[in-house]
Amino acid sequence: MPEDRIRIHQVETLSDDWFLLQKTTFDYRRNDGSWQRQTRETYDRGHGATILLYNRERRTVVLVRQFRFPTYGNGHDGFLIEAAAGLLDQASPEDRIKAEVEEETGYRVGEVRKVFEAFMSPGSVTERLYFFVAEYDPASRIGDGGGIEEEGEDIEVLELTMEQAMQMMADGRIADGKTIMLLQYAALHLLPVS
Repeated sequence: MPEDRIRIHQVETLSDDWFLLQKTTFDYRRNDGSWQRQTRETYDRGHGATILLYNRERRTVVLVRQFRFPTYGNGHDGFLIEAAAGLLDQASPEDRIKAEVEEETGYRVGEVRKVFEAFMSPGSVTERLYFFVAEYDPASRIGDGGGIEEEGEDIEVLELTMEQAMQMMADGRIADGKTIMLLQYAALHLLPVS
């Protein structure tokens, strides 16, 4: 169906520094059959994965706090509380998230369960994000976490009760979309909050 509704005329690379920013001019056939010329910029940063570690017995979750420059000065101090996440970099979502959660949190997980996937900002970003959950226990922490310094990561590991995490989401201390989605999933399916 898209082939008979989209005619691409021009693709221009605006930036190919950290990731790829392109401007595309295309014709779009509207529902009424008429054609409309449109221009869109798309940011291609690859696909990613995110994970919520949870402990059913203790009713806790593991999140991280790190500096995110795009949020800095935009009504936020830049330090976001998030679920561990990272770009796939040619790996499978499962393999990448296992490595990423260990780098960021210090926890090694064996089995991860994909719960859904989503486009997080489909109007401008091409990224598809794969969402995972995994159980952890204190014995599965094999290191300090903190991320990779050479990649500019300086990550603080947080262990919160589910109730604390839900309160932080409600009062705005947790403002990251992927983390909110995973916490809501956990509240419905893993660690129900009364």
